[in-house]
Amino acid sequence: MSELHSLSVSQILNGLAAGDFSSRELAQAYLKRIAALNPRLNAYLYVDAAGALAAAEAADRQRAGAKDPAGLPPLLGLPIAVKDVLAVAGMPATCGSRILEGFVPSYNATSVQRLLDAGVVILGKTNTDEFAMGSSTENSAYGITRNPWDEERVPGGSSGGSAAAVAAGLAPAALGTDTGGSVRQPAAFCGLSGLKTSYGRVSRYGLVAFGSSLDTVGVLAHSAQDAALVLNAMAGYDPRDATTLEQPAPNIHLNGNASVKGLRIGVPREYFIEGLQPEVEAAVRAAIAQFEQLGAQVQEVSLPHTAYALPVYYIIAPAEASANLARFDGVRYGLRIEQDNLIEMFSRTRGQGFGPEVKRRVMIGTYALSAGYYDAYYGQAQKVRTLIRDDFARVFEQVDLIAAPATPGSAFPIGAHAEDPLQMYLEDVFTLPANLAGVPGLSIPAGFDSTGLPLGLQLLGPYFSEERLLAAAHAYQQASDHHTRRPQL
Repeated sequence: MSELHSLSVSQILNGLAAGDFSSRELAQAYLKRIAALNPRLNAYLYVDAAGALAAAEAADRQRAGAKDPAGLPPLLGLPIAVKDVLAVAGMPATCGSRILEGFVPSYNATSVQRLLDAGVVILGKTNTDEFAMGSSTENSAYGITRNPWDEERVPGGSSGGSAAAVAAGLAPAALGTDTGGSVRQPAAFCGLSGLKTSYGRVSRYGLVAFGSSLDTVGVLAHSAQDAALVLNAMAGYDPRDATTLEQPAPNIHLNGNASVKGLRIGVPREYFIEGLQPEVEAAVRAAIAQFEQLGAQVQEVSLPHTAYALPVYYIIAPAEASANLARFDGVRYGLRIEQDNLIEMFSRTRGQGFGPEVKRRVMIGTYALSAGYYDAYYGQAQKVRTLIRDDFARVFEQVDLIAAPATPGSAFPIGAHAEDPLQMYLEDVFTLPANLAGVPGLSIPAGFDSTGLPLGLQLLGPYFSEERLLAAAHAYQQASDHHTRRPQL
């Protein structure tokens, strides 16, 4: 049982089906490891040990009583973790913020509910930068999360808790969210496969909004094969989220040998820029060469408006955040600083409840939307966003996928960018464009730097091309072993 935590999602599902171990034994193994390692890593903010064991026992009873195993839910008995910006009924939803201290939703996010319907066992809620605003999980009001590969370094953000949990064997897979790279960047820093879904592929109902036109729900797992199994269960149209599209849910199975023969891969020259860590470039180019050896056709492409993605994002995302976070006022739920005056109560609650990064972005966004500045900033940013989206559309007429670095470097030391927000924002320079365009992206392990830290390759595809992305990654992972390596804890 001590090695159950090292199994992949598909190995777990096969083992449960074969009766090699029970869901209860599996949940116990993960809970024991969480108890041992979470005090060091701070990956989980909340662990539901009693609920997980009860759900695991129910899964075992359902499996034992099934007349036809083929009719069982596809993920029956699989433990997962959920980023603490998604609603899980009966579990705290803090968003890493003091302002939501004590808030417990009475409903499930659609993505969570669909996974529950598929049979998963939820272990708990994972740490996040406050309201998903950050690239290091240092902005959480409940303490920093540490990278299992080097506990003096960040795991990335904002889905750093989910990434650290999966990398450390505290869950076989976890839900994250990606607004500007918050699944792909921590996946790269922690040696995982991190899928950012197409905008509209997975319902955002029950996700506490940061940037409504940018937010997506994604998956962190060890392999593309594992990510596909989770995606299958949670994707699809949801009438409670008007931005989901009425397309059938994907049914992606990557069990057999995948092929990239004839696949056209574009390499954008704008992603290989000054400041890119040489070891990252070497690993990414080696991975691209591996795809070529496997039969893919590689060509250089151009996304000419890439340089504008960072400033555009940091106008649009804060503007949307300033509107979305206006609801946190101490009146209905969460923190409330009692005052005699209503306006004073609003001001004190928000002043004490929000952390410095959230305040910074709310102020930037409010300024960008204010009278006299809306057209100059927000309006212009939306126009340039269209140019960035058009760049992708043109390139995807020439190629099937894009391959590029996921991050400029490997995981940086805790506190390295604490006094320099702009340097922190630059950590997402390669991931932001996909969110502005709405296209899917996937970061997969592509090697390690000289200190043994993971490095990530990013694959990007046209709208709703998750199957193509995952199949290409699966082919690469069948020919490499980077994704099989685990940190020594």
